[in-house]
Amino acid sequence: MSKILKGWEFQGTHKPLKFVEKEMPKLKPDYVRIKVHNTGLCHSDVGALEDEGWLALITVVPIIMGHETSGEIVELGSEVKGFKIGDRVAVCPMTYKDDIGPGYSRDGGYANYTTAPAEMLVKIPENVSMVQAAAATDAGMTSYHAVVKRGEVKKGTKIGIIGLGGLGTLGMKVAIGLGAEVYVATRKEAAQQKAKDAGAYKVADNILDFKDDNLEVIVDFAGAGITTAQALEAVGNKGRVVLVGMAKLDVNFNSRILITKEASILGSIGGTKEDIADVLNLMSTAGLEIEVEEIPMSEVAAGLDRLKAGKADNRLVMKTSEKDFK
Repeated sequence: MSKILKGWEFQGTHKPLKFVEKEMPKLKPDYVRIKVHNTGLCHSDVGALEDEGWLALITVVPIIMGHETSGEIVELGSEVKGFKIGDRVAVCPMTYKDDIGPGYSRDGGYANYTTAPAEMLVKIPENVSMVQAAAATDAGMTSYHAVVKRGEVKKGTKIGIIGLGGLGTLGMKVAIGLGAEVYVATRKEAAQQKAKDAGAYKVADNILDFKDDNLEVIVDFAGAGITTAQALEAVGNKGRVVLVGMAKLDVNFNSRILITKEASILGSIGGTKEDIADVLNLMSTAGLEIEVEEIPMSEVAAGLDRLKAGKADNRLVMKTSEKDFK
């Protein structure tokens, strides 16, 4: 194992990522060291590079970014149990004790190696690829948590999906995989066709087109303000609106509709290690797949620029190669 840590380091907002080489950090007793195979690129990293507000979460600067990681365990802390060298694992990026997570309070996965608490690891099924597992740790976890845990969707549930970007597409696939009756609202013609091809029950430009379908839950992956207000108007009596997207942070809605329907508006963010395990199980047993584009480690900074410019059709996922470990 190389003693040199190589990765893309966050230097602060309004500053470009910097590729660095530095000494490998000492391993904590309850942590493992992971040889990174794949790490997903996330819009939140774009936000951190552009918006000082993210500094409330990033407690260590400089720090190697990347929080959607899969890889192989190459070293165990002295207190680690239940894992062994060579295990294929996905890393849950949520808070653990006083550790906010990879890329926020410890070096993350835009690197050749990273570390993680054993408590936050999920073993990857043999028939699930590392790249799919990496995407499952954030995009998968977040979408699943919103649809299943917050939306309480199960077989037969009538669910509306607003927005068919990366998270919305996966949320739709999860719901369809569970046997729910899925109604998709998206303005893009290509996205509408994608929803039809995936098995959506109905597809339309606007969630209000389903106002008479008595939807039990609507998950708003767009979060454009008006989309949330329209979701409340479209959902059935005692229905739930789950808000995931944050395109607009100020939302105005008709409180009379909320009251008379006895409806609920719920927020959803991130998820849990158990959510990741459930997503990996759906990948293993039900063929759930996240649409990804793999890029080399050398293109991480450029990849984040693509995300910022809206020029990535699929989830961008960094892939390491043997030269990254020399």
